[in-house]
Amino acid sequence: MSSYVYFRQQFIPLAEAKIGIMTNSLHYGTAVFEGIRGNWSSEQRQIYLFRLEEHYQRMHQGCQVLNINLAHTIDELCQITIELVKKCGFQEDIYIRPLAYKSSEALGVRLHNLEDDFLILAMPWGRYLDVDKARCAVSSWRCPKEIPRAKLSGLYINNALAKTEAIGNGFDEAIMLTLDGYVAEGSGENIFLVINGKLVTPASYNSILMGITRDTTIKLAKNELGIETIERPIERTELYNADECFLTGTAANITPVAEIDRCKIGNGEIGDITSKLQQLYSGVIRGNNPKYLNWCTAAYQK
Repeated sequence: MSSYVYFRQQFIPLAEAKIGIMTNSLHYGTAVFEGIRGNWSSEQRQIYLFRLEEHYQRMHQGCQVLNINLAHTIDELCQITIELVKKCGFQEDIYIRPLAYKSSEALGVRLHNLEDDFLILAMPWGRYLDVDKARCAVSSWRCPKEIPRAKLSGLYINNALAKTEAIGNGFDEAIMLTLDGYVAEGSGENIFLVINGKLVTPASYNSILMGITRDTTIKLAKNELGIETIERPIERTELYNADECFLTGTAANITPVAEIDRCKIGNGEIGDITSKLQQLYSGVIRGNNPKYLNWCTAAYQK
């Protein structure tokens, strides 16, 4: 099945969407992106787009940081995304990548006097971390101290270095620290620990992206399990002493962590709280929990 892209204000086959080699964003990272999941429900024959509006709200904020004129409202972006998914017609889990970028074919480090453009692509994508429980390593690469609360493409070079370092050393994912040595996040995920029956996760000022899956997890833990989440600085040694650990992200969903730096977390298996949150989250994103249907946008007409 062919994939399509929304590119220069029209829907075209993905293979036909091309960008010039002098495009400013290619050279300087002057782009804002989002990752949105479309979750396939075989029972309902439906793809549910998860927290679509919240993703585009965050994208609008990122565009303000990079002085990008995003010539669509949030409602328009949601409708364009639905139309794109309909046109693709996938019957499996998908990943949607909106990108707003400085499109001028002009070199020079700046944000002013440049044209802006916007695209969305959709593609099949299963598990981002293709393991039932991940083996992680603390990376030698640190998170920048000053990090805007947006997905700016130029900020992700340290994350890429950390990921490749982890894979090269035989692990599934990296855990990055702040410049001060506190736990920040994975290369593409937020991180949670379970300590004494409560969730503990790095605070907003610990160089993290305020993830939408992170927010979902905090709400589900409180509303459905009665579990409090404590947001605070986390020392590296706490990783090894935690009862449970898991990663959250749009691509990664909720992924349990079995070991860090070859030290088992708990008994090295998927913890009870992590398992319950996984099951809750899986039901919510596929439209199976009526309490949270407002988070799900059905792509296909019935």
